[in-house]
Amino acid sequence: MMGNRMDYIYLADDQEILIEVMQQNTRKDVIEQYIRCRKALGITQAELARRAGVPRSNITRFESGSYNPSLEMMVRIAAALGMKLQIGLVEGEA
Repeated sequence: MMGNRMDYIYLADDQEILIEVMQQNTRKDVIEQYIRCRKALGITQAELARRAGVPRSNITRFESGSYNPSLEMMVRIAAALGMKLQIGLVEGEA
């Protein structure tokens, strides 16, 4: 975001949706899913990092919400959890 400029998307009825809010909500939901899976499997962040082949600091920053991981990293982490990353679009309120 540059200066005070805000980025919006516009729905068919010209309703403005602030992209940053959508990104934050989506990121929070994804992070919570990863943490739930890791904890349900009893895997530490260090073990997950080892299995995924990424630095533990990346896992820590990802789970804290201070790191925006690449799609490749999210696939690696999911695989390390014995899961498959699935991304899709669904109809509904933004």
